Amino acid sequence: MDFFGSMAISASGLEAQRIRMNVIAGNLANANTTRTETGEPYRRKDVVFKSGPEPGGFGHALAAASLKEPQGVNVEEIVEDNSPPRKVYEPGHPDADKEGYVSLPNVSVPMEMVNLISATRSYQANLTAVNAAKSMASKALEIGR
Repeated sequence: MDFFGSMAISASGLEAQRIRMNVIAGNLANANTTRTETGEPYRRKDVVFKSGPEPGGFGHALAAASLKEPQGVNVEEIVEDNSPPRKVYEPGHPDADKEGYVSLPNVSVPMEMVNLISATRSYQANLTAVNAAKSMASKALEIGR
């Protein structure tokens, strides 16, 4: 694998994990949002990854021109979790139903924190790969002096 290929793969991983961390941050920010524009509680969102660069992107065109299989990762879509909302008995809440139950988002704060740690570690691993590739390229240039 060449220098630019390894950098492109790591860059795609960095971007994908950045998007994943933003989605997780949105989930955490809305963990107690009982009413959205649709009138329902917030629904947890999750990121779906797909291997290979974004179709139509430069990396995809370069891989096609060189007859190589496109490499890397990209975000295919951001999907909503369809699990039911949590029900909590709070009869004084403005969004309580007739029985006094409030529908809270299907966001589990501990699970989101675990996902955030995982995304952070993946981001750090990709950053380490970029730095290692830079270091190897720098050392290769020093050999030529």
